[in-house]
Amino acid sequence: MTAFWTEADFDDHELVQLVRDRRSGLTAIIALHSTHLGPAAGGTRFWHYADPGEAMRDALRLSRGMSYKNAMAGLPMGGGKAVILAPEDKAKTPQMLAAFGDAVEALGGRYVTAEDVGIGESDMVAVSERTEYVSGLPVSGEGAAGGDPGPFTAMGIYHGIKAAVRYKLGKESAEGVHVAIQGTGSVGGGVARLLAKDGARLTLSDIDESRAAALAEELGAATAPPDAVMSVSCDVFSPNALGAILDDEGIARLDTPIVAGGANNQLARAHHGRMLAERGILYAPDYVINAGGIISVTLEYLARRNGEPSDINEVRKRIGRIPDRLEEVWRKSDASGESPDVVADRMAQELIGRG
Repeated sequence: MTAFWTEADFDDHELVQLVRDRRSGLTAIIALHSTHLGPAAGGTRFWHYADPGEAMRDALRLSRGMSYKNAMAGLPMGGGKAVILAPEDKAKTPQMLAAFGDAVEALGGRYVTAEDVGIGESDMVAVSERTEYVSGLPVSGEGAAGGDPGPFTAMGIYHGIKAAVRYKLGKESAEGVHVAIQGTGSVGGGVARLLAKDGARLTLSDIDESRAAALAEELGAATAPPDAVMSVSCDVFSPNALGAILDDEGIARLDTPIVAGGANNQLARAHHGRMLAERGILYAPDYVINAGGIISVTLEYLARRNGEPSDINEVRKRIGRIPDRLEEVWRKSDASGESPDVVADRMAQELIGRG
């Protein structure tokens, strides 16, 4: 049996914990990559893994990504992630969520959880009945930050795409820019709606083809089959579904000068960032461009912990800095000849004391 700490995705993680609860049937992995800047913050993913080894790889890669994301977003939080191994029918029970909440509580504040794929606001409310170390809870009032992080993630990606279009194509507006969007859920759909308001030309794709078709009809966009969207000739390819799509085959299929989207861990392996650069494709490091959601739920959590109101204007201001961070990465990449992912990783590693 291979030990997980010898795997390529293990990166000197501070804690990797398997959680089993026989009564509820819960099996989960909680991975804390770094608490150098503060408690490890990152969402919980509820997903069926045909191979349990993929769950471990997800937890390791996603938690490291959260360390980098929170650091680059200037948040006083470390990086962590949890994955709940869903049964094949993806049945989720209150007992599972309660047991998971107990596991988070047992860590004594070292890990703060939130929504991710397969987990919504109502699930976080259930978890919060067992632990206070939860963010992304519903908020009241138009000026309050927090709640569903999806729209805030979409907002950051939208700003990041416009920054990439400006940097690579020299265009100040997204009007007429052709963007192919992979994934039309909460994040991808939000990005599409924001770009449509600017007059962008959109091609939408989703594994749920009816969802993509409905959004395309709403926005006057085109659609592409899930297995063809990466080959669409476009100005920007925006991946907003699951990660590891930028592998040898995927990169070879791309017909675009820009990759900018919200999916986590888009690069299948470290050398794939270099492959993009060698093809002249500008890459927006995923954990920089998709930080809007964690900015929102972190400020919500910190405000609640301090007994203060959360301020949506502060969230918007911080999300508005995402293009500046991306442009800094791209400038350093151009100056050094290193790919943007390498530059961003080095910047993040220095911020978490591993430079």
